[in-house]
Amino acid sequence: MTTDWNDYRVFLAIARAGTLSEAARSLGLSQPTVGRRLVALEEALDHALFQRTSDGYVLSNEGEAVLAEVERMEEQATAVERKLAGGFSLEGLVRVSTTEWFGTHVLAPIFADVRIRNPSLSIELITETRLISLTRREADISFRFREFEEPDIVQTRALAIDFAVYASAAYLERHGRPGAEEGGAGHTLVTMDTGFGTLVDVPWLQGRLPQAVIGLRANSRDVQAKLCAAGAGIAVLPLQVGATDPRLVAIDLGEPPPGRVVWAGVHKDLRRSPRIRALLTATLSALASQQLGAEPPPLA
Repeated sequence: MTTDWNDYRVFLAIARAGTLSEAARSLGLSQPTVGRRLVALEEALDHALFQRTSDGYVLSNEGEAVLAEVERMEEQATAVERKLAGGFSLEGLVRVSTTEWFGTHVLAPIFADVRIRNPSLSIELITETRLISLTRREADISFRFREFEEPDIVQTRALAIDFAVYASAAYLERHGRPGAEEGGAGHTLVTMDTGFGTLVDVPWLQGRLPQAVIGLRANSRDVQAKLCAAGAGIAVLPLQVGATDPRLVAIDLGEPPPGRVVWAGVHKDLRRSPRIRALLTATLSALASQQLGAEPPPLA
């Protein structure tokens, strides 16, 4: 029996995704390649690892039996990769994951500056809503809006994010300025929905303006800001997003929306890597400078 670790990686990707197409996307391979590797693995093991159904691929009894063992193989393989990635040079690739708006408005300018000063360093910025795994080395550094729960992650508080209530000048001309004492009757809210539970700013805004209706939802802060700037309604936005569009006006509802904390995490095996430490240190220093210089927007 001859098997390739890459075939086991395909097995894990299909088990986690449930379809060949999603597994191929996560691995950066074509769907036919993923299908061929699965067939090769099943032939080498002389067992069918999945049941092919109309809804996708479901682990067979044999697949269930070997899943935990293959996950242990993955853990050992990624541990070797992390050790080697610890390197002793500022050359090489550092992969960083975060949300789309934080990557666009906060990290991108910092990384551009770091790259100019360190031309041998390569930085890949991955922006998506799902929580990627540092343990499986889907990224080297991650910036999240919640603390890391994995025991092998070293984390630090990176930045406190302040929010404000915004609307466009055109919207305020049509509907007037909302007041918490009036309950927001006749006003429309533009809210953020990530698909992973209600964000704290949504119930806060509904609590201040209970008679306003939710007219639009988005799973992107930038889309939410564009809708608000186009006159669709009132939104709670990070200052870093709200300040980018001159059409947006900050509104006083008696108190500011609750803020959030961004946490930076790195796997403990990589925390001494020179290139990862260099990028993380430079980023945290730049974020600290932003925090000190942050000012609330003038309220209309």
